[in-house]
Amino acid sequence: MLIVSVLFRVPPEELEALRPAMAAIIEASRAEPGNILFTFGEDILAPGTIRAFEVFRDDDALKAHTASEHFKAWRAASGQYAREERRLFDATLRP
Repeated sequence: MLIVSVLFRVPPEELEALRPAMAAIIEASRAEPGNILFTFGEDILAPGTIRAFEVFRDDDALKAHTASEHFKAWRAASGQYAREERRLFDATLRP
């Protein structure tokens, strides 16, 4: 299982315009067969600070996600907002 955490900031006055793209990537990603969790968390104390939390079954599922049309559409809509932090965790249990 792979866990992805991404932090990005959106000027608060631009957030409402980005919400439809956020809703679209959430819905499409949750429908992927290898997706376990996909959501955004908005920082209550720092408006416009967004963290994406994504959990995928395995590397193939993550690769399929990043190759998908909905991911490309999301990047087109949100690419101007720099990803300040991107972390990838391997949560696969190993004996």
